[in-house]
Amino acid sequence: MNTTPPKEVLTAHQFAERAKVMKALAHPSRLMMIDALSRGERCVCDLQELIGHDISTVSKHLSVLKKAGVVTDERRGKQVYYRLKVPCILNFFHCVESVIEANNG
Repeated sequence: MNTTPPKEVLTAHQFAERAKVMKALAHPSRLMMIDALSRGERCVCDLQELIGHDISTVSKHLSVLKKAGVVTDERRGKQVYYRLKVPCILNFFHCVESVIEANNG
């Protein structure tokens, strides 16, 4: 006898929201920033140094991540600090690594 509950049927809107988050993650610089933020909050200047792009480009990447709900920010004086809004995003990365390993194995 199957005791697992029936799976919820998702709406088109829910799939669109998933796609928005995945699109936000789909850039190597943004993935590097998320990785850095997984170890704690960082100011934009730290992320700029890490990525090696101008401040405008880094800010645009952070804006994409913020709009998708992946990061949140806090202004302190002249600096803006970012942190992961939902650290469980890292679970998704572990899954991606499993796919990569399976494809290379």
